[in-house]
Amino acid sequence: MPERAAVASAPAHRLVESTITFTGADGRPLADTDVTIEQTRHAFAFGNIGFDLIALANDEGRPGDEQLAADWLALFNTATLPFYWAEFEPERGRAHTERLRRAAEWFAARGVALKGHPLAWHTLAPDWLLPLTTDEVEAALRARIRREVTEFAGLIDTWDAINEVVIMPVFDKEENGLTRLARERGRIPTIRLAFEEARAANPKATLLLNDFDLSSAYECLIEGVLEAGIRIDAIGLQTHMHQGYRGEEAVLAIVDRFARYGLPLHLTETSLVSGDLMPPEIVDLNDWQVESWPSTPEGESRQADELVRHYRSLVGHPAVEAITYWGITDRGAWLGAPIGLLRADGSRKPSYDALHELVKGEWWLPPTTLRTDASGRVSVAGFAGGYEVRVDGAAAGFTLAPGATEPLAATLAT
Repeated sequence: MPERAAVASAPAHRLVESTITFTGADGRPLADTDVTIEQTRHAFAFGNIGFDLIALANDEGRPGDEQLAADWLALFNTATLPFYWAEFEPERGRAHTERLRRAAEWFAARGVALKGHPLAWHTLAPDWLLPLTTDEVEAALRARIRREVTEFAGLIDTWDAINEVVIMPVFDKEENGLTRLARERGRIPTIRLAFEEARAANPKATLLLNDFDLSSAYECLIEGVLEAGIRIDAIGLQTHMHQGYRGEEAVLAIVDRFARYGLPLHLTETSLVSGDLMPPEIVDLNDWQVESWPSTPEGESRQADELVRHYRSLVGHPAVEAITYWGITDRGAWLGAPIGLLRADGSRKPSYDALHELVKGEWWLPPTTLRTDASGRVSVAGFAGGYEVRVDGAAAGFTLAPGATEPLAATLAT
């Protein structure tokens, strides 16, 4: 039997085992040869928002941003970039396309996959929609979706097509054009608009329906969308836990409910605090306003433990394909909450080290030297993803694809 390299542990459905035959440039097997195999990428999307690094990508970085970028890149492989319409196009026809493009190119050059968030959302809709008729709002939204998806195709191919539609028609905290559109046209026609425009602009795109409301109302909405023949590529589930970790049992019960639709699940926005918890009676997290919300030693220890438990449980569920944590640092974090994996001064919290040890330690194949057998073969058992093999100064890549069972082959120009 050929020698075997394996990760420390992995849920059975994440583990890919394969026998790989290595050949030289002459086509002959590299028999009885020492080869070094190392993992280079997870297929699973371990994501975070890339908001904090947009300035750096545009040569406007602040002190500490280079280290922030190094810490970000050492752990995550997928970045979510902000396309909030009011901020992206505050004046009609004057969109910040190039600024976001430079950020996307910065991440892509470093091997990071990208997602845009969101194409349609009632919150942060531009004020210039307000005087328009509903027909004009619809036309503007269609044009906005076509423009962004077309201009970023090949660079950003995953999008939250529409965000938080469960409350969109009844949202009354501020007047906006998209609430009016959804109220007059209906939820499902508004969803159809977003998905069909994005799909037409980039047929290869992965398009999500995303929501924070994980009640039966979201299930009913999904069922209505599917019955209407609208194609959803993945279901987005938000799990901001400013009021405390819900626990593995509660989170997995939610995941199980949405897994029944047979679609991939993306945990699009997840967060855990490392300070005092928000009071449980708060219904809308945006209503909680405090002058200071510090991280504490006790909270940081709790956050690290809960984060590992949260990721273990989600990666352990076969329907989950992506987890996006909502912030690398406390600096400028949503609601001022201490949800980052780094403190505001850039120092690492225990949660960063704990998650890194899990994702790039326990679930990662480090450089491992094996000797091929007489047929030039070795065996690898690891998380689905990209790998590199090196021998005598030559290198070649190979992929352990999710669910793959066939033997692989790689050629090295030794």
